[in-house]
Amino acid sequence: MFQKAVIIPTGDELIAGMILDTDSPAVMSELLGLNTNSVITRLAPVRDREDAIIGRIWECAGEGYDLIVMIGGSGGGHRYSPTLGKDFTHSSLEEILSEKHSCEIYGKNGHLWSKLIIGRLGQALVLNLPGPCEEAKAAIRAFCETYTEDGDGPDLEKINKAMAEALRKTYGA
Repeated sequence: MFQKAVIIPTGDELIAGMILDTDSPAVMSELLGLNTNSVITRLAPVRDREDAIIGRIWECAGEGYDLIVMIGGSGGGHRYSPTLGKDFTHSSLEEILSEKHSCEIYGKNGHLWSKLIIGRLGQALVLNLPGPCEEAKAAIRAFCETYTEDGDGPDLEKINKAMAEALRKTYGA
């Protein structure tokens, strides 16, 4: 069971104060429901740049966090239209995680709506959640419902599939 978790919201819109981070408190509540003895920290939002996201994840893994939860940046965003937001969290995770599982969810318009990834960076379990609050809450609930550990640790594929299914139900995909 994780003992030291960190929540890292991403997004230039959070840094600029254009939107309020309602996801982090909801995620923290779900994680505390899973392990009331854990220490959970919410860090300041990180910019939507791969180098910034990767740097923050490496920093947290090096500080002994055994669960790192990224919020936001899971969609296709700017890859489909220059008018959409920048989404770099999933590509950052793809680059640095080992033993990872991912699931892509496409919107009705054919754009990548969300790519959920869970994997390991050293001893840390790292996962991402979508930015919209209802979707983030659905995904973290599914994580908490399926998170168990045996001798080999949590079943990453099972968790990833459950999170994706919860997201599909919430999103209507």
